[in-house]
Amino acid sequence: MEQTKRIIILGATGSIGLNAIDVVKTHSDAFRVTAVAALRSREKCEALARELGCRAYVGEESALRAVEENEADVCLVATVGLSGLKPTLAAIEKGMDIALATKEVMVMAGELVTRRARERGVRFLPVDSEHSAIFQCLAGCRRGAAGREGTPGADEVDRLILTASGGPFLDGPADLSSVTVEQALNHPRWKMGPKVTIDSSTMMNKGFEVIEAKWLFDVRYDQIDVVVHPESIVHALVTFTDGATLAQLSPPDMRVAIQYALTWPNRQPSVRERLDLAKLGALTFRAPDPNRFPCLRLVKEALAAGGCATAILAAADEWSVQAFIDGKIGYTDIAKTVETCLSMVPNRPCDTIGDVLSAVDETVARIGAGEA
Repeated sequence: MEQTKRIIILGATGSIGLNAIDVVKTHSDAFRVTAVAALRSREKCEALARELGCRAYVGEESALRAVEENEADVCLVATVGLSGLKPTLAAIEKGMDIALATKEVMVMAGELVTRRARERGVRFLPVDSEHSAIFQCLAGCRRGAAGREGTPGADEVDRLILTASGGPFLDGPADLSSVTVEQALNHPRWKMGPKVTIDSSTMMNKGFEVIEAKWLFDVRYDQIDVVVHPESIVHALVTFTDGATLAQLSPPDMRVAIQYALTWPNRQPSVRERLDLAKLGALTFRAPDPNRFPCLRLVKEALAAGGCATAILAAADEWSVQAFIDGKIGYTDIAKTVETCLSMVPNRPCDTIGDVLSAVDETVARIGAGEA
């Protein structure tokens, strides 16, 4: 009989956290939650803690305290933005595997975080559907092969292919400079928070996933492609050096990826919707338009630069998206501001948290001073 898996859930009151708790309650004999943390929503977080029989943490340092004061086998990181970095590093130091849903951890400090994880023998268990799909394709290829945890060796992987829905501006309007906040927030498929929805419309969110994939799966950035797939059924594909391509398909339900991260290396039954290919009829794919989505190019440039360039990119994007929402800049100014910051803010090695925070602070300061 397998041992009950202990879990800490950071960002427990958000959509990822609540869906994770749904998975935990469905398989209550397999999991025990030792702590839940939330930045806000004190009443909701404390109610979850009472229901699960664990400790609740709320506030600015809640995620870090939850990790430092509790033990777990897996820490689910589903916090907002850069706030997930310190608790992730703390969980790694305590030897917890990381079920990662917060893109910014890898985007801002992928080199630092993955190095610490290797030193501590900690695994990353992807929660984003696209990264979970790659993880499943690699794990399903074979067991006991070269490489880590039965996945193929790096020399056997040719390409990782992330799929994107295309967002609200896949086909129009022709002139994106006049796009309104309401139009950018009108995603055709997903209901998400404002920041993620705007990033999805510019495809910066997909660019963040490219950065995350580079660090999670230890591949070169030029081995990662993005393809537009509006149906959102194929979540990612892996092409191997012999020409074979494996894909992971499932209905768009984030609980599929969450459950696999929490139950890995095993699978548990679920009552999720099953895929009916005959009912779907057709799946379509196309290349993203580089003129319509310049953020994808900026991501590749930041990855090529190395160091803290991706932290500069992410900080500039966060400021620009909020400025667009606040009516201070236009829609196409988001990418322009990011590009200016990448060329203007001095890059630096990504060796410590201090390096990352310094890059972020200088980026914001230069934008605030009107230099970008």
